[in-house]
Amino acid sequence: MTTTRTAPTAERRGTDRPRNGRNGAAARAPWLLLAPFLALFALTFVLPILAAIGSSFTKVTRSGLFGEAGVTSGFAGFSNYALALGDGAFIASIGRMLLFGVVQVPVMIVLCTFLALLLESASARWPGFFRAAYFLPYGVPGVIATILWSFLYVPGLSPLFDAAKIVGITPDFLGANSVLWSIANIVTWSYTGYNMLIIVAQLKAIPGELYEAAKVDGASSWRVARSIQLPLIRPALVLTTVFSIIGTLQLFAEAQVLKTVAPAIDSQYTPNLSAYTTAFAYNDYNVAAAQSVIIAVAAFTLSFAFLAFTNRKSS
Repeated sequence: MTTTRTAPTAERRGTDRPRNGRNGAAARAPWLLLAPFLALFALTFVLPILAAIGSSFTKVTRSGLFGEAGVTSGFAGFSNYALALGDGAFIASIGRMLLFGVVQVPVMIVLCTFLALLLESASARWPGFFRAAYFLPYGVPGVIATILWSFLYVPGLSPLFDAAKIVGITPDFLGANSVLWSIANIVTWSYTGYNMLIIVAQLKAIPGELYEAAKVDGASSWRVARSIQLPLIRPALVLTTVFSIIGTLQLFAEAQVLKTVAPAIDSQYTPNLSAYTTAFAYNDYNVAAAQSVIIAVAAFTLSFAFLAFTNRKSS
């Protein structure tokens, strides 16, 4: 007995096409929705980075006394990086920010963790109000925050000096040995509330059953914080620390504003300020691009090293 297969009828072929068309449209829909973001991301993030890297390997030569005979660009190899790394002031600014980060970042992380645990404790009163109050400094732009704090740092304007005279102390907030920590105070004031909210969000994700079990076992608030909360908010602590490490090498506005009232701050006090000065004061955009790449590589290296250290410690 033999059977014959019949070709698909026109009706069946017609019903397959719309189904395939719908599948293709469903596959293209996510990319169409992502297209505006991807275009904006490429224009404002990827292309500037590529342009900076390209500029760091470029050398501009001007012919004539004032460049009137023409300007030519050519491949410079690593000469711009050699000039950047040979600049003692730029290297000193990186070392200064490393010292800044070693002291300021742990202090800020400990402070924001303490505030988060305090606000999420069972005995906390008006936690919503205090969360908003602690977060408020983050909403103040860095330039405005520095101007506000400068009024407290300048003698003759600050009431702190009048209060210090009562106890026989003469502070020098803008001296060569103290201005770095005055900047650290501004940064800590500005970003502690922001990091605190990240930790609070992680604390709210902890299941309530763990707290109930700890309460049944008679655990104190300190034991709950040490044995339950701190281990479970570790991802938030790692995230805030990485953000703080990156932000340390990006420090710019505070030093730029305080430079007008603090003689100890020069035009290359921080790495970003040094790159800014090289570009817009010395008109050497290629060396400034090399400095920017070095700053980015340093931030990436420090962040990667910290993540590797924390992953190894947890494993």
